[in-house]
Amino acid sequence: MRSRDLNRVVIVDGYNDEPAGLGVPPYLDVYARYAAGTIWKYNSKVNISYYTIDEVRENFTEYLKIMNKSDMLIVLGGVSVPGSYIGGEPITEEEVLKIGTLIMKPIKVLGGPIARYGFCKEGGKKAKKIEHIKNLYDLVISGDIEVVLSDLLINDLGFDKIDPASRRTDYSIVKEASIRGARIVQDHPNYGLNLICEIETYRGCPRYITGGCSFCVEPLWGHPIFRTIEDVIMEIASLYNQGVTHFRIGRQPDLYCYLSNEVGEKEFPRPNPEALKRLFEGIRRVAPRLETLHIDNVNPGTVANYPEESREITKTIVKYHTSGDVAAMGIESADPRVIKANNLKVEPEDALKAIKIINEIGAIRGENGLPELLPGINFVHGLIAESEETYKLNFEFMKEVLDKGLLVRRINIRQCIPLPGTRMWEVGDKIMRKHKRYFRIYKEKMRKEIDRPMLKRIIPKYTILKKVFVETKQGNITYGRQVGSYPLLVAIPFEYHLRKFTDIIVIGHGYRSILGIPIPIEINIWNRRQLSKIPCFKEPYASKIIMNRPVRSIDELKEIIGDSKKLDYVSRYISFRE
Repeated sequence: MRSRDLNRVVIVDGYNDEPAGLGVPPYLDVYARYAAGTIWKYNSKVNISYYTIDEVRENFTEYLKIMNKSDMLIVLGGVSVPGSYIGGEPITEEEVLKIGTLIMKPIKVLGGPIARYGFCKEGGKKAKKIEHIKNLYDLVISGDIEVVLSDLLINDLGFDKIDPASRRTDYSIVKEASIRGARIVQDHPNYGLNLICEIETYRGCPRYITGGCSFCVEPLWGHPIFRTIEDVIMEIASLYNQGVTHFRIGRQPDLYCYLSNEVGEKEFPRPNPEALKRLFEGIRRVAPRLETLHIDNVNPGTVANYPEESREITKTIVKYHTSGDVAAMGIESADPRVIKANNLKVEPEDALKAIKIINEIGAIRGENGLPELLPGINFVHGLIAESEETYKLNFEFMKEVLDKGLLVRRINIRQCIPLPGTRMWEVGDKIMRKHKRYFRIYKEKMRKEIDRPMLKRIIPKYTILKKVFVETKQGNITYGRQVGSYPLLVAIPFEYHLRKFTDIIVIGHGYRSILGIPIPIEINIWNRRQLSKIPCFKEPYASKIIMNRPVRSIDELKEIIGDSKKLDYVSRYISFRE
């Protein structure tokens, strides 16, 4: 087959989760968009079909036929920082093998973190190499998918003429591919609902000049390559014109270093507040009615070293973003020995300083019910020089944060996954295996004594959270989340309408989630179970209400339950429609 004969392409998105990028629904990362855009750049008439791995799973036999009728099949995915997911489940090793074995006719391409790092099934274990899979696919792209696909098409599908490890040296191909590939969003199952697109600003860690953190792959890219403000804005405009209203400015290790003039000169280059202002102003200009504009990674070392510039950037973000935003900070450890041995970003004193600066500006409550912008803290365990003392120091650090009245939106505690090319690859998982018992006890203690009190402080009982998207149910419990960078899980204690947005009133707190009731409270429609889950309507009040329906006013309701004080917090959210 020649490039000119390429008529039908199928992309199967197996989802990705990386330190600087998320593509598990409702997130759509860059891989599929860049791949489609590169093909359409070469030939705009190619029929490209996009499917998620969850869609394929639902009817594998039917999708097998679709894939086999294509001229090219592109399978994407890979997880290098595994987590728990609600919106979808990343592609498994068995599924990659199965697709590679059963698909015969088309050219088969494998891309994403799988092709680059292998399979990462769980934290604390080394990534598994993919040598046993390579012979099942015609092309395994360990480089940049848009670069390799472009080379492949230019060379008339001549595999022997291209390097599957080719990487971009600039964003020239991405510039057009990101715009042309935007239209695949309409094929995503979450399109028109809670679909949120990851937007890339640059790649590579500014700390590469010192080697970066021992476990991180970002420094392996070398000198950071920045996208221009204009290119980022044009991509967002294209996605917005295709109907996307939710965006996350991610895919970089430190947003506050975007377009810094000192990258490559200093471990902590001076931020460029004017560049961030132009970026966010431009996004709002081309997407005036966007519903979500959030950020991702922020280096606490940058904030601590340049407090005034960081304050200016934080003010810009709060001015133009949407509330409930999170600046994910990779503190990784509060143990000085671990920090030194792994070349981590920041000492505890500076980490605390960075948390304070973000709180100064971002802790005010926003329109959606959450604070405008809060830090998110990442800890990594299983690193060089870790000891039992490490766990104690990490807990004490977060206890100090709590005691000082500072707010932290999330505490992410994960086990290191040693990846090829990093210093931790040679160390492996022996440290994590040695400290497995410490880790379990420490994590439980952190959740009970830090997470829950912090969550109660951030989201007090009876707070209203707006526009929670109801996603799934397990038994009699329904789960939903607002759209955003690190959305808070909301548990509704009864069955409720799926795939709809609703406002929620908070009635309880878990460790990392909240218990909430949809509003308005339909007093004449909800069943006994639903009514009994509302604090002021517990049995036998729920039964009394049902026996006296229709209830037409608050006064009638007060007579039924016989205690007006019980209605103080919810009366304004009750509907009397029949």
